[in-house]
Amino acid sequence: MAKRLMDLLGAGLGLLLLAPLLLPIALLIKLDSPGPVFYRQVRVGRFGREFRIHKFRTMRDAPVVSGPQITVGADPRITRTGAWLRHSKLDELAQLIDVLLGDMSLVGPRPDVPRYVALYPPELRDKVLSVRPGITDIASIEYRHESRLLGESADPEHTYVHEVLPAKLALQARYVDQAGVITDVALIARTLRALFH
Repeated sequence: MAKRLMDLLGAGLGLLLLAPLLLPIALLIKLDSPGPVFYRQVRVGRFGREFRIHKFRTMRDAPVVSGPQITVGADPRITRTGAWLRHSKLDELAQLIDVLLGDMSLVGPRPDVPRYVALYPPELRDKVLSVRPGITDIASIEYRHESRLLGESADPEHTYVHEVLPAKLALQARYVDQAGVITDVALIARTLRALFH
């Protein structure tokens, strides 16, 4: 109950106070390339329930193609505004909407796409999906430059599935074991420090 109250207050205040930043971001996206302001993608949430996550669109609007669902290095689909949004992580702020809707929390394991959730070991899958996914967590801080890391790999999806994903799952499982308001406040503070360094 305390966590959900913190989520509602944090997301509501965040959207209100950040409105002077969010509105210009939306305008820049529309001016930079044709398409919607938000990018919506199916992610797996608490107890395996799928939902459509909100992100500010950072790529050119184009039909979704099958294949790896990871962004690698200097992806040519990324717009000029999108590159700035990704570098600053401001594209993630749209997920405050998902927090208000109850699909996400401010802090929790980052929600993955069904393709990769299907690869989770069963015991870790049950643990990680036992809580609401979050905008930030220890794994997203530790792997803040994941796209750059994958861009240096000869086989990015193999590296993600066999190296990055297991490491992130271990960190996410540790978060679930230690979850609490104090832990969440500490992770929010650490996330803010990472954004400004």
